[in-house]
Amino acid sequence: MFEHLVIFKFNDQTTLAKQQEFVDQLLALKEKIPGILELTAGINQTEETDRIQGYTIGLRVTFEDQQALRAYGPHPAHQAFVASLNGWVENVIVSDYPLPLK
Repeated sequence: MFEHLVIFKFNDQTTLAKQQEFVDQLLALKEKIPGILELTAGINQTEETDRIQGYTIGLRVTFEDQQALRAYGPHPAHQAFVASLNGWVENVIVSDYPLPLK
């Protein structure tokens, strides 16, 4: 299995309602893209406000394997989501790593 973590930083014009739209779009990817075992996304509600540095949405996707992660990037549903971010996102942090077998 492979874990994919993404944290989004939006520009100042991005309302909470717009951020929720992005979360809803992310959650819908689970049903559209093969190889996703689990997907969670949400608006950051940490109490450690001195550490968020403007990053407000988190995404965690667990894939069957690294090949499923590789297929996710170019998938049309993912590309449509990426296109919807145009003009809204200031920065994104991504981390991918294998999960240990149990």
